[in-house]
Amino acid sequence: MKNETTQWLAHATENLASATLLLKHKLFNSCLQNVQQCIEKSLKAAMIEHSLKLLKTHSIAELKQLLANKQIVTTLSDDECDFIDSIYLPSRYPLGNVLPHFVPDEEICINALSLAERTINEIKSQL
Repeated sequence: MKNETTQWLAHATENLASATLLLKHKLFNSCLQNVQQCIEKSLKAAMIEHSLKLLKTHSIAELKQLLANKQIVTTLSDDECDFIDSIYLPSRYPLGNVLPHFVPDEEICINALSLAERTINEIKSQL
């Protein structure tokens, strides 16, 4: 595995650990922000490992499609990508709550955290 790939996965792993801790303390917005970052960095690690051009995008759907075009597959559904993509801006800036029609809560965070765990584990198993 490339050194740069290892670094991206280390950061993704740290985001996952942070999300877990933030959930324990009921800091839901920050939990979701770290979930999004874990998934984004995991997908970008796969791009780096496979020598794909790293785009400056935060869109999980776009990253998933770029990887799929090179036969690098994740089990993230389109709906799951849309959900994670809906987190990025509102979790970083005070534009309202993270989700357009819901207030972030423990259940939403638990579901998001499971997506992050699944994604990072899938990527690690493919590299």
